[in-house]
Amino acid sequence: MVTKLAEAIARIQELDEESQEMWGAWILEGIESERKWDELFATSQDLLEEMADRALAEEKAGLTEDLTEADFALQEE
Repeated sequence: MVTKLAEAIARIQELDEESQEMWGAWILEGIESERKWDELFATSQDLLEEMADRALAEEKAGLTEDLTEADFALQEE
């Protein structure tokens, strides 16, 4: 086990049961959150690649228009 992790677990084990449960839940939630972010980023990368492929195909087929400075001007509401 990694030294810092072992030290953290040892210190948590010295706490009362309620505090141990709180820390355990917090750590597990953090691990699950990281897993979800990793999954989302993996999915978004696939989506971005698909969108880029479509944009390149549209450009190659002549279905796009050049942008002008006016396209970037702020719109008055």
